[in-house]
Amino acid sequence: MNIEDSELFIEFDGREVLYAFNELDEVSLAYAISIHKSQGSEYPCVVIPMAMQHYMLLERNLLYTGVTRGKQLVVLLGQHKAVTMAARTVTSKQRLTNLQARLKEAV
Repeated sequence: MNIEDSELFIEFDGREVLYAFNELDEVSLAYAISIHKSQGSEYPCVVIPMAMQHYMLLERNLLYTGVTRGKQLVVLLGQHKAVTMAARTVTSKQRLTNLQARLKEAV
């Protein structure tokens, strides 16, 4: 960091990139999390890996949850067969959450 010149070096994969202080709004931290942990949140961009190696997780409800997390851009990266399998697999049963009774108690 060079305060006098209003500059900051940031290292990306072993390569240093120079940013002026007024450009720092272009930089943001990025993290990878599971679709399960992302429930209830939204993100500007979502990348979902779709691979047959994880065929047990390829279900419509999980794909829907992942896709609906992205506000501006959603990228499905992987095999077309995996996306097709996920879209066609509906194994989730009706959830017994007792939500209706809990809402009545709260009111």
